[in-house]
Amino acid sequence: MNIRLAQKEDAPALVEFNQAMALETEGKRLEAQILQAGVRAVFDDEKKGFYVVAESNGKITGGLMITFEWSDWRNAWFWWIQSVYILPDLRGRGIYRLLYEFVKNQAETRADVCGFRLYVENENANAQKVYEKLGMKQSYYLMYEELTQDNTR
Repeated sequence: MNIRLAQKEDAPALVEFNQAMALETEGKRLEAQILQAGVRAVFDDEKKGFYVVAESNGKITGGLMITFEWSDWRNAWFWWIQSVYILPDLRGRGIYRLLYEFVKNQAETRADVCGFRLYVENENANAQKVYEKLGMKQSYYLMYEELTQDNTR
């Protein structure tokens, strides 16, 4: 299993993963054109974040996206783990662990990353167990949101 930073050529697989994840976890069908533009935007602007992929025999088998949140309390960045997806037939084989270890190693090369955060569906007990097994803990904070009318998708 090869874990690496994603490249623009990986965008179709990442779009496919996002489509599958939204349908699987929230029953949502994402608009392909918007999603494709959103994935491309990450590759076009490094300030938005970056993707990491798992690859086996030339096929992308999983991936995630990292975005950034500045913490003035810590004078450092939190890296948010988002868009986590592993092909269903390969789940439970440690691919997410490898992706997470890669992300942590990337952060260790910098002096300005103070931690990692992610959000997970309340009902997704399997994912929660994986995150806890890797050392993450449930946060003290609850998450609230309000979407603009243009962004209710």
